[in-house]
Amino acid sequence: MTKTIDLQVNARNISDMKKGYPLILKEAILNPEVLQVEGSIVRLIDRDRRFVAKGYYGLQNKGLGWVLTRKEDEEIDFDFFESRIAAALARRQELFDNPNTTAFRVFNGEGDGIGGLTIDYFDGFFLVSWYSEGIYSMKHYVYSVFDKIMNYKGIYEKKRFDTKGQYIDQDDFVQGEQGDFPIIVKESGMNFAVNLNDGAMTGIFLDQRDMRKAIRDKYSEGRNVLNTFSYTGAFSVAAMLGGAAKTTSVDLAQRSLAKTIEQFSVNNIDYEQQDIKVMDVFDYFRYAKRNELKFDLVILDPPSFARSKKYTFSTAKDYPALLMDAIAITEKNGIIVASTNNASFGMKRFKTFIETAFKDAGSRYKILEESTLPRDFRTNRDFQEFNYLKVVVLQKTK
Repeated sequence: MTKTIDLQVNARNISDMKKGYPLILKEAILNPEVLQVEGSIVRLIDRDRRFVAKGYYGLQNKGLGWVLTRKEDEEIDFDFFESRIAAALARRQELFDNPNTTAFRVFNGEGDGIGGLTIDYFDGFFLVSWYSEGIYSMKHYVYSVFDKIMNYKGIYEKKRFDTKGQYIDQDDFVQGEQGDFPIIVKESGMNFAVNLNDGAMTGIFLDQRDMRKAIRDKYSEGRNVLNTFSYTGAFSVAAMLGGAAKTTSVDLAQRSLAKTIEQFSVNNIDYEQQDIKVMDVFDYFRYAKRNELKFDLVILDPPSFARSKKYTFSTAKDYPALLMDAIAITEKNGIIVASTNNASFGMKRFKTFIETAFKDAGSRYKILEESTLPRDFRTNRDFQEFNYLKVVVLQKTK
């Protein structure tokens, strides 16, 4: 490990840092030129060289790294990682004990005390995601903790820190036994096929567990369902298991077809009775309007940013237009599940997108429920920007 580096913190950022703000913002540091090697331990000090916190240097989005402790005498070593990971495991004991849910998040980055690191559980297998070279340089601590305190079949990892902050393609197997993929995990009793060694994605987004359960239990029975940006069709599976009349799943990615068929099949749902469209969602909206198709439940969960041959889509500027398209093909009293994982705005602003879309569409709505990240995606409630998921369930009343 390289020697500890002193970083001087701007006076206006010190109070937030002392209150628990975990990200070391670029604009918060007065002497960033001293940072050389990612993974260096940094001692954050005020202008009088008084101790504020200790963290590590690791480039990630708008940050230079993460705060790890506010105790000056706490070393960033094996014992530190063991204490944080053991505490996170204890918080999830209820999930480990639940036979109906065998896939969930075990360690959620800064919410569990180590920004830049997440660990997910998939029925005996663990998936570790590294979000900077800085935290990856400490992998020996994390994997040593696995060997000491965790029972596992096998461990996989995703390195998500190339120059554009994207996934680095590699063989993701680390140690233990190799999985015979797909493995079938359970979520609230539903089955999902996952592959931990097939690129950046696994086949299911664990942060939407609560909404899949809500769709199955409250919003699907007897409904004609449209699932847009459907990925592997997990929401469509939930809808059918909740008694939906039919589902239509739309996604531009070629592999979404085979993956969606797989998810229906592992739940004993006849995929041939469902519509699975490999096409641009915006083209599908136009097709649906042209053919006067209407749906009782429309699910909108787009990526924060997407580019196709014809369109560039960003939730920060295009969500109202997307929602207007959905409103146009939703039956009166139908349901729209509006969701986004864009961390650059909060729930309040997201609701203004919804208000704008309905106003411009000449329609009205009421909010049935709203939700954010599930409990295993632990966040600091004082800093809501890290609770990135926003889901609002709407009923179109006019």
